[in-house]
Amino acid sequence: MATKKIYLFCEAGMSTSIMVNKMMEVVKKHNMPLTIEAFPAIHAEEKVEQEKPVAILLGPQVRHLDSKMKATFEPMGIPVGTIATEAYGMMDGERALKDALSLIKKAKAKE
Repeated sequence: MATKKIYLFCEAGMSTSIMVNKMMEVVKKHNMPLTIEAFPAIHAEEKVEQEKPVAILLGPQVRHLDSKMKATFEPMGIPVGTIATEAYGMMDGERALKDALSLIKKAKAKE
């Protein structure tokens, strides 16, 4: 089975890389075919063009980009959501991953 990608976007990619590690721990524990990567939000369009992810999550610090990202990527079939501030603050990779999977499921139901 091909590995699917979830992209996280934030200001600089620093704290989000910790969240990626926490989420990947859950992915590995459950042997899921997912790869999660973090990038600065200014590179969003370029990264998505290179390889289309199954979902995009925004760090709480760039939540102001939510509607722009949704307008850009949801027509391409890529759901966009913002990581809950509490999950981000606690670096709760499991909750962030569950939220991402829920986004993907909702997007598939709309198809």
